[in-house]
Amino acid sequence: MRFNPKMRRRRLAKTDYFARSSLVYQDKDKYCAPKYRMVVRITNRQVIAQVVTSKIVGDEIVAVAYSTELRRYGIKLGLTNYAACYATGLLLARRVLKKLGLDEMYTGADEATGQYFIEEREDEPKNPFSCILDVGLRPTTTGARVYAAMKGAVDGGLAIPHGETGKQFPGWRKIEGEESFDSDTLRSYIFGGHVAAYMTKLQDENEEAYDKQFAKYIKEGISADDLETIYTSAHEKIRSDPSPVPQKVSDKAQVSKYKKTPKHTLPQRRDHVLNKILSLQRLKKVAIIN
Repeated sequence: MRFNPKMRRRRLAKTDYFARSSLVYQDKDKYCAPKYRMVVRITNRQVIAQVVTSKIVGDEIVAVAYSTELRRYGIKLGLTNYAACYATGLLLARRVLKKLGLDEMYTGADEATGQYFIEEREDEPKNPFSCILDVGLRPTTTGARVYAAMKGAVDGGLAIPHGETGKQFPGWRKIEGEESFDSDTLRSYIFGGHVAAYMTKLQDENEEAYDKQFAKYIKEGISADDLETIYTSAHEKIRSDPSPVPQKVSDKAQVSKYKKTPKHTLPQRRDHVLNKILSLQRLKKVAIIN
């Protein structure tokens, strides 16, 4: 009997194949039309956002953005928090639209207000670039960071379908059966307001813990009052230049340490044996003379 799951990435708990099937399968009347999805993955050190389409040979990546790139735009610390996820999604959206020539046609939200927004076609020759969100194995709870990246991409000009109630974002509440959404709370998270509030609280209550936990912020001279300015400036810089830094190509040829020695031909092997015999004969003659 077989007890292990059949698919390798399912055994490794890396892929939910039931969810992937609904994300990848295309309608029959749209045969060979690409079905794009925005893939968001969050590690311990960075946020990775990609726009991907599936083909028979495998997944093809249209564009990718990393939160480590935010250092170019002034965000040096907190590269996995809610505000960094939003900025990474914004960077991905502007990068994709610039690559496809839609950046001037669809500029996204003028300002990050936290209110519902999605691009729609209004007297434009091309439709907005639409895709669906792929969260992987992340829990889709209210306030999850994957939705921050989605919100950044939507504000950046991508058309990603999501509910108008704001249930995915911080600020949504359900009290006695009635739902409410406070867009100001979401805006505060987008600009690092929750981090600033915690910094201020910790600094007032426990100076020693503040110095230990925010040592890198102190070293960079960043206080709680500076966070909103930093993120606002970063959003403007991302919109002005979302292009990735070109990778440096090394002139030196890379030699693999696992390179196998090529097999010798028959004449080469015979020459090797003959040389060995001759060398032994020379050594024997030298020994006799001595």
